[in-house]
Amino acid sequence: MRLRRLAALAVLSLAALTACGSGSESGTGASALKIMAPAAPGGGWDQTSRTAEQAFKSVDPSRKVEVYNVPGAGGTIGLAQLAGEKGNGNLLMTMGLVMVGAIEQNKSQVTLTDTTPIAKLTEEYELVVVPAESPYKTLADLTAAWKADPAKIAIAGGSAGGTDHIVAGLMAKAAGIDPKQVNYVAHSGGGEALNALLGNKVALGISGVGEFAEHVKSGKLRALGVSSPARLASVDAPTLKEGGLDVELANWRGFVAPAGLDEEAKKALTDAVTEMHDSQAWKDAVAKNGWTDVFQTGQPFADFLVAEQAKVKGIIAEMGLVS
Repeated sequence: MRLRRLAALAVLSLAALTACGSGSESGTGASALKIMAPAAPGGGWDQTSRTAEQAFKSVDPSRKVEVYNVPGAGGTIGLAQLAGEKGNGNLLMTMGLVMVGAIEQNKSQVTLTDTTPIAKLTEEYELVVVPAESPYKTLADLTAAWKADPAKIAIAGGSAGGTDHIVAGLMAKAAGIDPKQVNYVAHSGGGEALNALLGNKVALGISGVGEFAEHVKSGKLRALGVSSPARLASVDAPTLKEGGLDVELANWRGFVAPAGLDEEAKKALTDAVTEMHDSQAWKDAVAKNGWTDVFQTGQPFADFLVAEQAKVKGIIAEMGLVS
């Protein structure tokens, strides 16, 4: 195990010496591994990136790891920056289902075919919440008000076309509401969506369980439902199906790297991420955040990305989010 880690670190260091752009320019030194969270602080990608940072360091305390944020457009601004780092074997970008939808929604010129797939990490179900002072005590209460006046129910979530937006559209469809009538307020990060909820600026919020669960436990938010097939131990909430809406969806997150990596650099990153995933620090964080471990690397992850792009394109077209 140690020999494999040392070999991976050696290749990462070699890649860093030849890389250009943000992966090798900071004061952290040429051997620093950078992780881009392509969203504002406080959201799922940011949380995953910073959790991975600590897990990398738990494997090797001497390793220099830096997380930085590039918010905007469902991650496609960060994706465009990643494309400019072609051949940089010292850079990872956290991404997931949200980005797949945003690429279609924003008609991004850069797509996931312009990256190097590294690993699928986790799945997480979506939590539907309202402010603690909300008059909606149950999902049935919310649904009745929503059907009466769809425009009145402002819904806070992440980027347009992302997982949160998709769940809102699927909930509307299940309730007999035209998904095109959903009053969805997109935010560049989970922190912004949370502030809108706590400030009572919106009626409803949708995000990953890990982003809202602690605020539900503290009493600041009330959980109306979760998009899982069965109730979760990490949060006290019925499933959306129990609440009368036949909706089930899991978000997922993973790592991609810039395109143009040689096989040695790709293997070094994959090995390093595998050791990070195998660490106790990562396992503890997965359990604490209510994530599901779905680790996958290599060609299976690359094939998964292709399938997800086709599936999501169909869903958001049905919702009228793309022409």
